[in-house]
Amino acid sequence: MNNSQEAKETYSMGSRFEDFLEEEGILAQVEEVAIKRGLAYQFEQAMKDANVSKAEMAKRMRTNEALVEKVINPDFKEITLNTLAKAATALGMRLKITLETHKNYA
Repeated sequence: MNNSQEAKETYSMGSRFEDFLEEEGILAQVEEVAIKRGLAYQFEQAMKDANVSKAEMAKRMRTNEALVEKVINPDFKEITLNTLAKAATALGMRLKITLETHKNYA
């Protein structure tokens, strides 16, 4: 069997990337990173759109710029929901969190 045939067979198995991550035991970790990166991006964009600097954001949140940096840092995962909610409020927004049924737990 050549490499082309092997690739076609692997692809045709119907395996999805999410299934692979789950099999490797890292799906939850990957999803956590993706969520934080998405939130960090949204906060950074909202600050840019509102022309709000880190210093102004810190003032609005009644905190320091170091915490604002953690909000917009996609690699900083240890942030509380309270901090995220304060950041959203500081931008005239609201933090909304939802639960979804996961196919393997339903």
